[in-house]
Amino acid sequence: MLTVLVAAFGPFPGAPNNPSADLVRALVKRRRPALADIRIVSAIIPTSYAAVAGEFTMLLKQHDPDGVLLFGLASRAKYMRVERRAVNAATAVYPDVTGAKLPTCRLIAGAPSELRTLAAVERMIHAARATGVDTRASRDAGRYICNAALFTSLVTARNTGRPRRVAFVHIPRPRRSSRDPRPRMASLIRAGEAALVAFAADLRRG
Repeated sequence: MLTVLVAAFGPFPGAPNNPSADLVRALVKRRRPALADIRIVSAIIPTSYAAVAGEFTMLLKQHDPDGVLLFGLASRAKYMRVERRAVNAATAVYPDVTGAKLPTCRLIAGAPSELRTLAAVERMIHAARATGVDTRASRDAGRYICNAALFTSLVTARNTGRPRRVAFVHIPRPRRSSRDPRPRMASLIRAGEAALVAFAADLRRG
């Protein structure tokens, strides 16, 4: 049986409630025949650089997943985004949830400046769009904790050969009013599930 680590993030400055965590909690409760052969391990990662380097890295070692699918919040986005790459860089402007910033702008010394995600991005986008949610490819995962977790996953895959598939999906804040163009939370959950099913299908292909 294949193992997929599905993870999201906790609160951070400006987002006292992170909807990516709500989405992942909802996803693991849903049962789809298309995921019957997939063992899903879920986690909500504290939004800090220390948690990515410590807790998240330990999860990768403990579960040795075949795939890692991460969900995060893009506060200013109006649509769902599937990331194409992560960069070996961190913002010097925004602190994490603990108030900390990295002492260097590089995440991992000696690692490449960027790494592409290990996933069928276009298939994931098509699957999410089929649920009615506007979903697009994104150039990279930014310079904050989301990017740090994605880059850490990709460096682990580069160094050890596992996980074999790694992807990141950024969601917008859920719709708050009838005039809000963003999707409702229920729609984001359906689109997230569709992206997970497409991710699992790609993983099965090897």
